[in-house]
Amino acid sequence: MTQITEPKARPMSQTSEPSRTELEAAAFRRLVEHLRNRSDVQNIDLMNLAGFCRNCLSNWYREAAETRGLAMTKEESRELIYGMPYAEWQARHQSEAGAEKLAAFEKNRPRP
Repeated sequence: MTQITEPKARPMSQTSEPSRTELEAAAFRRLVEHLRNRSDVQNIDLMNLAGFCRNCLSNWYREAAETRGLAMTKEESRELIYGMPYAEWQARHQSEAGAEKLAAFEKNRPRP
């Protein structure tokens, strides 16, 4: 009986820059899709637990576009991350943050 073997994967250290960029882009798209599907997770919860939220992702996306000479508004970058206009996402999914969450955010929020 002939045994079929899986092709050996190359170590990441041998991955080309274009392949690495493709992998990073795929991981980013999956993260964005995951956050779109988990609208029950509020931005303040993400900020308090991880130090970033959907708005941070949209800001980073816009900054990356701008460093490459591409004009992008805050609203455009948020729509790319949220999958809809930000105001619509807020109306559909955002709930009022309680005092405890707001206090945790103030304590841990990034400072300029």
